Amino acid sequence: MPGPLHGIRVIEVANVLLGPWACQILADMGADVIKVEPPEGDRARRTGPHKTTENMGALFLGPNRNKRSVVIDLASKLGRDSFLKLTESADVLVHNLRPQMMAHLGLDYAALSAVNPDIIYASACGYGQTGPYAERSALEDAMQAACGLVKLNERIFGEPRYTPTAACEKTTALMLVCGILSAVYHRTQTGEGQEVQVPMMETMVGYLMIEHLWGKTFDPPQGHMGYKGSLSAGRRPAATKDGFIAILTYLDPAWDNFCNMVDRPDLLADPRFKSLAERIRHIDDVYAETAKIMATKTTAEWEALFKGTSMPYTIVNTLEDLAEDPHLKAVGFWKSAAHPTEGKLRWPGFPVNYSDSLAEDRRPAPRLGEHSTEILREAGFSEAEIEAMLADGTTAADPAVDNAADPAIVNSPRVS
Repeated sequence: MPGPLHGIRVIEVANVLLGPWACQILADMGADVIKVEPPEGDRARRTGPHKTTENMGALFLGPNRNKRSVVIDLASKLGRDSFLKLTESADVLVHNLRPQMMAHLGLDYAALSAVNPDIIYASACGYGQTGPYAERSALEDAMQAACGLVKLNERIFGEPRYTPTAACEKTTALMLVCGILSAVYHRTQTGEGQEVQVPMMETMVGYLMIEHLWGKTFDPPQGHMGYKGSLSAGRRPAATKDGFIAILTYLDPAWDNFCNMVDRPDLLADPRFKSLAERIRHIDDVYAETAKIMATKTTAEWEALFKGTSMPYTIVNTLEDLAEDPHLKAVGFWKSAAHPTEGKLRWPGFPVNYSDSLAEDRRPAPRLGEHSTEILREAGFSEAEIEAMLADGTTAADPAVDNAADPAIVNSPRVS
C-alpha cells in the first residue's frame, strides 16, 4: 500500500535541517525525494557523532531517510545543465539556499519553469523578498532573536536566551510542507505550477503572535502584548517533595477539581480565582498557590491522587526517559534497523497515521552520491556521459555502491 504522495517526485537542494526535514516529511508520505548534493555533501553530514563513515553524522541521519542522493556540482556549466535536465521530470523543487544564490547559479524559478512549466518551485528564505531585509542571511539563532523569541525568554528567565531546539527552522519546515501540499493540490485542479516561498521571519512572527499579540489585537489596544498565561515567572514544573510534576491548574474545570482534591475551599471562594479571566489576570498568584500545595506531597502521592481523574498533569521526562517511555513503545514510535554501512540505527517514526495509505521507512539515509549513476540514468544520460561527469567531478558516486543496478526500495526489518 503506497503512501499518499506516491508518484510525486521531489528534487531537494537543501542542507542542514530546514529543507531536509521538510523533504523527509514528503518522503515519509511516499514521495520520491532526490537529494542533490555538492561534491562535499550536505554540511550536516559531518556534524555530530558518527560510527563508520565520517560523512554520516547524527545530524544528517535525522532528517534524511527515504531519500536518494546524487552529487551534482551546480557551480559548473555541465552541472547546471545536468540539473535542469533532472528537473524536467520533477513535480517539486525544494531549496533553502538564499534566493540570490539560486539566481546567481541560474536556477531560479524563471529558469526551471522554462524547462518544466508545471514545476512547483518551493523555497524557504530568511525574509520576504519584497522587504528591506530580503538579502539578510537567517541562521537559527539570528532568527530566534529577530522574531522576538529571545526577548520572550527574557521575560521569564531575566536574560535573553535562545530556545534549546531549532524552533525557527523546524516550524518553517512544517509551513513549507503546507505550502507545497497546497500547491500540489492547486496543480491537480488547474494544471498550473507555481513558485512557493516561505520566509522564516514572517512564519515565526505569525507563530508567536497568535497568542502574544494579546491586547494589541484591538485598535486601539486593550492592553500590552504578551499572553500572561505563558509569560509568568511561575510557569514551571511544580516541585514535589522528591521530584517535579507538570500540572496545569488555571483552566476550567481543572481549578475547581484541584481545589476540591486538596481540600482548599478558601481558594474556590477567593475573588482572584473565581473565573478563568480572573485567574489569568492573577496568573502569578495561581502558580504560587499551586506550587505551595504541590510541595506538600511526593510525586508518587500526587500520581495516586490524580490517577483516573481529568486533572491535566504529567511527570517531567528527560531526553533519556523518552527512549523507554511505555506509551511511545506501545504505539511503535521508535524505529530501529540496520543501515548498510552504519550498523543499527534508531530514529523517531512518522507521527501521522493514515487509514488507507502507508507512511513507512523505505530507505535509510543515503550515503553521499549513493544513487548518482542510478538517478542520472533515469534522467536519460548515457553511460558515456555519466563516465565523463564522474571523470571531471561534475558528479561523484559512492564507491561502496554497485551503481550498475537499480536497487529496489529498502524495507529493512525493524524492531520497536
